[in-house]
Amino acid sequence: MTTALEGVKVLVVEDEYLVAALMEDMLASAGCVVAGPIPRLAQALDAASSEACDVAVLDVNLAGERVYPVADILAQRNVPFVFVTGYGVLPGEYANRPRLCKPFKMTELLDTLSDIVKAAPPSH
Repeated sequence: MTTALEGVKVLVVEDEYLVAALMEDMLASAGCVVAGPIPRLAQALDAASSEACDVAVLDVNLAGERVYPVADILAQRNVPFVFVTGYGVLPGEYANRPRLCKPFKMTELLDTLSDIVKAAPPSH
């Protein structure tokens, strides 16, 4: 497994329990520190505002609510993120953000997060 993610704190916002549990296990096995998984928009907004994290994984649809306000908070805080979605197209302001279409392979998630973390300016 890649060492690029060793010690990286990942905020996971995902409402599907099995997907969230699988992501949490995979990220932990890659050496990440996992915050979450957070299944609801209100909790995710709180976490995005207050949680110290290096990168985030955002499920677009949280029990029928869109995750975009969480993305906006993270963007304001310069926290990079990747959307995971079963939908093909993201709204214009998010179209250039990294995205994984469900179902995705966990290796795709880890590779995407590694690329994002490498490209992000240091937060310290």
